[in-house]
Amino acid sequence: MLAIKVSEYLFVRHIELFAGCGGLSLGLESVGFEFVLGNELSPMAAETFAYNFFNENLSDLAKAQAKPERVKWINSHNDDLNARLRENPFEFPTIDESGYSDLPFDVCEYEGKLLVGSVRELNTLLSQRPELADALHNSFGRGELTLVSGGPPCQSFSMAGARKKDCEKNTLPLEFVSFVNSTRPRFALLENVTGILRAFQDDDGNKYHAWYEVAKAFASIGYVPLCLHVNARYVGIAQNRPRFILIAIRQDVHEAISEAQHLNAQSLSLLTSSLPFFNMVQEQGAELEFGHLDCFDVDKQPEVFEGSFLAELVNGTQVSVSEAIDDLRGKGIEPSNFVTQLNSTFELPDRGVTPNHDKRANGELVQRRFRLYQVLQQVGSKAISKEVFAILKSESTTLSNDAWAALSKYEYLNLDGELELIKSLQEFISYLKRHPTKKQTQKALAPNSPAPAALSIPDDACHYHADELRTLTVREMARIQSFPDNFEFRSKVTTGGKMRRYEVPQYTQVGNAVPPLLGRKLGQIILTLDNLSMDIEQVKSKINKNTLAIFLTHAQGFNG
Repeated sequence: MLAIKVSEYLFVRHIELFAGCGGLSLGLESVGFEFVLGNELSPMAAETFAYNFFNENLSDLAKAQAKPERVKWINSHNDDLNARLRENPFEFPTIDESGYSDLPFDVCEYEGKLLVGSVRELNTLLSQRPELADALHNSFGRGELTLVSGGPPCQSFSMAGARKKDCEKNTLPLEFVSFVNSTRPRFALLENVTGILRAFQDDDGNKYHAWYEVAKAFASIGYVPLCLHVNARYVGIAQNRPRFILIAIRQDVHEAISEAQHLNAQSLSLLTSSLPFFNMVQEQGAELEFGHLDCFDVDKQPEVFEGSFLAELVNGTQVSVSEAIDDLRGKGIEPSNFVTQLNSTFELPDRGVTPNHDKRANGELVQRRFRLYQVLQQVGSKAISKEVFAILKSESTTLSNDAWAALSKYEYLNLDGELELIKSLQEFISYLKRHPTKKQTQKALAPNSPAPAALSIPDDACHYHADELRTLTVREMARIQSFPDNFEFRSKVTTGGKMRRYEVPQYTQVGNAVPPLLGRKLGQIILTLDNLSMDIEQVKSKINKNTLAIFLTHAQGFNG
């Protein structure tokens, strides 16, 4: 009896929906969260998740015509694993259709598994087997479920639209909420792109704010929402990556936290700010109009974060691109302190080499254009860049003297592959005309700053160094996203054409992921809140002094 009670206080457990390659799970695991169950739609992302968290190589298993132990398909058109890994996940059969399903009958066999398929079908499974929902709630007998986390597409979601049967594309946030309602974790964590904060209009012209609608959905099932606009750069990630975060706290847990002795005034004010909204949702439901809930912005309201349990989201040292990836150029360059610390933060098997660092072989013309982008980055003038791109896009044939004065100081790649100065303005204009492009967003990275937010596909940016006239490798993008070097991305490197609609290759896996260091900080916040909700005196009365010492050591870093 004592052992069960102690485990409930000492251990935290999570379920990951929309798991992707596992960035958020890696961060949560690093602060002590135990993996209970995962769900991911894409077989390609699931392949990476399985390799790093389960040490299961799905490609090797497919060649051997074997099946993985911890990755299960909810339903598939194929019984062959190799075919499954290339299957269009948007064409998976439903759970009730004929197909090839790996779903076990014994509820206990779901523990620690990654289920490949739609979250809708997962919710159908829970409705058919309520004993599975109960098992997930108590983490298969190991204690109450602490957290359900994930990032469902939310951009056009509304509580009203989600009720329409013909609006299937808008229902994923409601599916997320439905899963939370079935499993009743202490907390839920939703991550999304910053675009969720911009209003959208439905087909009838009604305006909605998706983040607000999602918050209403959580409040409607008894969870108090806390909405945040954060940026990964403030937690020590080498990217300007703003994100929307919603922390949903079950009502009874919220009440316990609010009464905690160690909760400071700023934290109490932050937590209770959502209660009027929560109460209005209980009265008005989906009809509650916009404007009754704050979304706290780290840039506009830094004091809210600095003085509360959210301090983890602003206390990191900002990291530049060169600190994150410069040693990957080789040539005896030592890793920065950031890289050394990153690789020691996450516990993964040492695979002996740095994976996913195959440099792409860009053609000579592209290399010359990349060198031009590097120069434009160093000049740092939007006006000059606009003039240059007007020539590259065949919209102009002239360049101002001021622009030439700035650009003439730099060396450019000639046809022989050598860097050299260009002698005259007309020669430079001719050089530009020989390198036309329709791309407008591609640029060179700035070595002394975090990477830009839009960095999710290989062609978004090129390297900053004159010796590296190429796009980034998967590993370099992973470093910028704060993945340690031992985390290996699997499946195809990239894709194109119609397959972009459903394939999730390595570059996309990196770009879609929650940065592990951000996941780690969010995990620490959940731990803080979870520990604040505990009644220390109640624990003292139930466990001996030795066990209490372990518990207090665990809690000390979070309660303040």
